[in-house]
Amino acid sequence: MTVIAAADGSALGNPGPAGWGWYVDADTWASGGWPHGTNNMGELTAVLDLLQQTADSDADLLVYCDSTYVINSITKWMPGWKRKGWRKGDGKPVQNVEIMKALDAALQGRRVRFEWVKGHAGHELNEQADRLANAAALAFSTGGLPDPGPGFGAARRPDAHAGYAPTPKPAEPDDLFSTLDEPEPTDEEQVIELERSLLTDEVRGDPAAVAALLHPEWAEIGRSGRLWSREEMLDAIGPTGVATSLDVVSVSRVNTDAILLVWRAISDERNTLRSSLWLRDRGRWRQRFHQGTDES
Repeated sequence: MTVIAAADGSALGNPGPAGWGWYVDADTWASGGWPHGTNNMGELTAVLDLLQQTADSDADLLVYCDSTYVINSITKWMPGWKRKGWRKGDGKPVQNVEIMKALDAALQGRRVRFEWVKGHAGHELNEQADRLANAAALAFSTGGLPDPGPGFGAARRPDAHAGYAPTPKPAEPDDLFSTLDEPEPTDEEQVIELERSLLTDEVRGDPAAVAALLHPEWAEIGRSGRLWSREEMLDAIGPTGVATSLDVVSVSRVNTDAILLVWRAISDERNTLRSSLWLRDRGRWRQRFHQGTDES
């Protein structure tokens, strides 16, 4: 017997109110999250909770994920990280390391297979898991708690509405939870950080993460003058392997729910002057239009 499930995560603003969810069928699902977290934390925690709740099952487990970051972390990178004391090849600490360690423990002795599916493409289980993760993030954004769901039979944990919450490490500057007492970023600061995230290979290599940042009616006029649709961009985007920094030229509030960001992308290959229009869509900032022109 094989249990077939989908797992997904969501973060409004990334980071921001975050949720996770996994789905087997209408009678077997779960969700949770945090007031502040990242999309990757949600994706990983959805898989972790599924593993923990099926720990006493003798069945094999097939997990559909739309995050290559999650699949590669578990199936490719984790053994090497573990051998190196949970550090990456460049010596830097592994991100989300406490969740990674918990996943490593939960996978011991298990027969688990992961398959990638394209997000927002009509895959029934993935769509349900995405709905649960988004609903959980939205619940936290309004000061509530998500429906934890029925879980996997008797294995339902009493605290599952909150998911897996790593213990804060205040000495680590990149520890997300150490910033909880700091002032909330402004809308302009959020938009700049979201734009900056689209330059990273971690986000560009995860179609679901990119899709979450692009408005449904997104369009772009590229450096060559080509007009790109959202679907074309999601099919073509991927890691570049080129470090690119963002230099803000101006940030203009068009109206309450619209911000125009003019910025310069700087890399060893070229400098490109860019402009991006960001709209607040159902509580989330999403890029609506983008244009770039190479500088001489």
